[in-house]
Amino acid sequence: MAPRTLLGPYRQLFTVPGSASFSFAGWLGRFPAPMLGLGSVLLVEAESDSYGLAGAVAGTLALAFAIAGPVWARAMDRRGQGTILRLAMASFLLTGTSFVAVVAAGTPRWTWFLLAAATGFSSPNIGSLVRARWSALLDPQRRQTAFAFEAVADEVVFVLGPPLVTLLATLVAPPVGFLTGLGLGLVGALWLAAQRGTEPPLHGADPSAPQRRRSVLTPTLLVVVVTYLAVGTVFGGLDVVVVGFADEQGAQPFAGLALAVFALGSLVAGLVYGLARLPGTLTTRFVATAVAFGVAAQLLWGVGSLAVLVGAGFLAGLTIAPVLVSGTALVESRAVRGGLTESLAWTITGLTVGVTVGSALAGAAVDAWGAEAAFAVPALAGGLAGLLALACAGLLRAQPNDVPEAADPVGGSTA
Repeated sequence: MAPRTLLGPYRQLFTVPGSASFSFAGWLGRFPAPMLGLGSVLLVEAESDSYGLAGAVAGTLALAFAIAGPVWARAMDRRGQGTILRLAMASFLLTGTSFVAVVAAGTPRWTWFLLAAATGFSSPNIGSLVRARWSALLDPQRRQTAFAFEAVADEVVFVLGPPLVTLLATLVAPPVGFLTGLGLGLVGALWLAAQRGTEPPLHGADPSAPQRRRSVLTPTLLVVVVTYLAVGTVFGGLDVVVVGFADEQGAQPFAGLALAVFALGSLVAGLVYGLARLPGTLTTRFVATAVAFGVAAQLLWGVGSLAVLVGAGFLAGLTIAPVLVSGTALVESRAVRGGLTESLAWTITGLTVGVTVGSALAGAAVDAWGAEAAFAVPALAGGLAGLLALACAGLLRAQPNDVPEAADPVGGSTA
């Protein structure tokens, strides 16, 4: 089959007016995700010579981001993405630059944690905003393709971001990597904020808002969020362990390239997943991809050299995009009216809380055991993700208010 025909479903997405512009703006706006966490690890470790402290500070930033995501998303569902994004980005610029200043100046370490938390709390999840726009503009048959494309866009960011931040931090100066991620995020988010024509419809405040918030946290959403917490622990653990392992091997600049290999595998899998004719329901796909992710993570036990890390990273990366796309599609198919952006933000919150846990655990493990033994943290977390999805499969299939699952965008059945 010719590439033009094979990629036809992706090309058709961009016949929607404004879609190329908001998708590219959202892509730029996501660069803080791979760059600020790793950038803060490199910055703090350079100033303190402690991976434990670096992981704890990076985890604090990620945890604040996780807490803030649904808050920003709820406000955007009610008041519009553009208005709220501008407010958030003003705070993001102020807190992010202040964080770099206090670390570089060697101020008391409690200020590092305070400004890291403030920076994370100022960061809306751009990916959920872009996915909400696609959901508002597309019919169900094309949404999975759009979600797969956005997963690929995520992975391109994670292919480019880690090597960029590592090279800038190690070859130029530690603050430069973090500040570059901050700048790219600001440009993308403000560009997205200016595109009012493709914003999802607003849903005004409801007097019964507490009940609505509880209904957003459906059993389906809770299962996906808890599973994603374990998935995020893998991501956070890898950021710290790979940097420590490359440092032990005398090749710290190689850390970003090694992390990019995971994202490259995920990028390849995401492109294929978005086009494949897949059997089964969205629930079946989510459970199957989570189990595959858990199995692939066990390859990390065998890492003993940079060459093995690259090979294991690519193979494990092949399972990342499928579990993220299938979980997002499952949540989107069952989201309550008026709560789509918030529901999608909760999935990112699960991932980001996991990143927090993984960064802190891995930092402590590197300091206590050495980096090679610390690969146990992401390996065990990956296995837990698969077990959680498998254990909760019955709950996902027993939804009393289940909605029909969307047809595969290229013709596969979800029945």
